Amino acid sequence: MNAPASPVATRPTVNPAQLIELLTAYIPARLPVLITGPAGIGKSDIVDRAAYAKGHDLLISHPVVEDPTGSKGLPFPSADGKTAAHLPFGDLERAVNSTRPLVWFLDDLGQASPAVQAAKMQLLLARRVGSHELPPHVTFVAATNRRSDNAGVSGILDPVISRFATVVELQPTVNDWTAWAILNNVPAELIAFLRFRPDLLFVQKRSRDIENSPSPRTWGFLAKTMPVVPKGLELLSYSGTVGVEAATELMSFLGIYRQLPSPDSILLNPDTAQIPENTSALYAVTAALAAYSNEGNFDRVLTYTDRIISGGSREFGALLVRDALRRTPTLANTDAFVRAQGGEIGKIIQGT
Repeated sequence: MNAPASPVATRPTVNPAQLIELLTAYIPARLPVLITGPAGIGKSDIVDRAAYAKGHDLLISHPVVEDPTGSKGLPFPSADGKTAAHLPFGDLERAVNSTRPLVWFLDDLGQASPAVQAAKMQLLLARRVGSHELPPHVTFVAATNRRSDNAGVSGILDPVISRFATVVELQPTVNDWTAWAILNNVPAELIAFLRFRPDLLFVQKRSRDIENSPSPRTWGFLAKTMPVVPKGLELLSYSGTVGVEAATELMSFLGIYRQLPSPDSILLNPDTAQIPENTSALYAVTAALAAYSNEGNFDRVLTYTDRIISGGSREFGALLVRDALRRTPTLANTDAFVRAQGGEIGKIIQGT
């Protein structure tokens, strides 16, 4: 008897880095892309970054709050009153009359009514509605949550789906979120925590209760509250942002983080400063030092990093150096880093 066939995924999945690469290839070729995935994982932000990378303006539409006339234009009688034409307005007017390369982003398309989705079909394939033709420099990208995401998605009409050159599902990863977080000055302790607990980056919400759950979006909100929330209200505040369970885990980690030696005390004696043996503490120390690194102290940071690597924690040494370089690219020009290129630090940066 033959073994049962393995289940086939309903659609290909991509991580954020792959999606940006895909969009930057499809957008200049005027190939429309449909992105699916749960709420709060960065779909809109990635489209924005891809449009910017290719020098395109970005037009964001929300079909869920539209009616079909938004895609067709308003009926308007001629001067003699015997005929009528559709006049574009709003987003349609902006797209039709655009003169620069433009990404027209249809956000939350799956929440739109069937009538509105049907009205988009002619635009997506024929690139015109009535007598109004879209300029060749306009590219469509759309995003939607899935039916299972409790986001009010009833589905997308099959004829609409078939008008996209490809349909992909976005899955968040802690590495991509970390790269974004470093560039957006997210507190080092939060980056360290999610590296320690990557399973909490995104947790699928199963109930319909009015509460938040962990996602890249909600962790981004939490990062903004960390500098301002009073210490006595941290658990309460963070629970409202990412849920009680994730907030409790974060508070336990912060208790460890706040008891560790300060970066100043470590760099005062990088040859002898204690290196944590606990995994969570190692994540905390390396994230803190990466955020603290500058051209004046990077030689001492690298001395401590070399000890981390020599002690068998090669992964943590790599995280420290890479995060420091992401935050401050000019560190790569320091004498200390140039000298370190010939040793173990140079090997981990090159991925060997």
